Amino acid sequence: MSRTDSGQEQNVILEARSLTKIYRMGEIEVRALRDVDFAIRESEFLVLLGASGSGKSTLLNILGGLDTPTSGSVLFRGRDLSSAGDRELTGFRRNHVGFVFQFYNLMPSLTARENVGLVSELSRNAMAPEDALALVGIADRMDHFPSQLSGGEQQRVAIARAIAKRPEILLCDEPTGALDYRSGVVVLDALERANRELGTTTAVITHNVPIGEMADRVVTLADGRISEEHRNRSRRPGLEIRW
Repeated sequence: MSRTDSGQEQNVILEARSLTKIYRMGEIEVRALRDVDFAIRESEFLVLLGASGSGKSTLLNILGGLDTPTSGSVLFRGRDLSSAGDRELTGFRRNHVGFVFQFYNLMPSLTARENVGLVSELSRNAMAPEDALALVGIADRMDHFPSQLSGGEQQRVAIARAIAKRPEILLCDEPTGALDYRSGVVVLDALERANRELGTTTAVITHNVPIGEMADRVVTLADGRISEEHRNRSRRPGLEIRW
């Protein structure tokens, strides 16, 4: 366990132990992760920094059950997922994890409300689509189609879709990567608000160092290893971020 500045204990919710990932392309081996030990704690806002090819997306994909390690283990609340079958991993992703990617992957023929509703219909104890969209500040656009929304608005719909099922963990891979500065700030604010109001454990991958200012903890990866880790004394709201 760790403690917040207020002294409140935080449990580890997701943990990697000696995680290694090797991609083989013919006779060539690419080591994306090298013996990584890493943990995410309940309700924290974590930023994973690193240049392209540093291993951060591979780490996030393995932690979220989208990929499997070559060696090492992943534990969710102490339960080892390393030997889990496809059905168990599907259940883990469906019931416990929300994903936000750089590209929004919205259904173009559905409104914002209907895109979020697809997830709500499949989840237990889901939020109403209207509530999820309101939380990310886009309630006034819920009956618009993706083609009628800006990139930042589409990304907020994607965030609403991810949080509507009330996941314990929200994993975000370069969520502002396709956005301009102003839209990116609004998206970061939506993620921070979901973390603060819902208590959703949130990990955000980025190569933009200043985004780390909004995190509880910043972890930097280089060449498949954790090269640096520090905890911020206080979090700055997303709207104050400059990059």
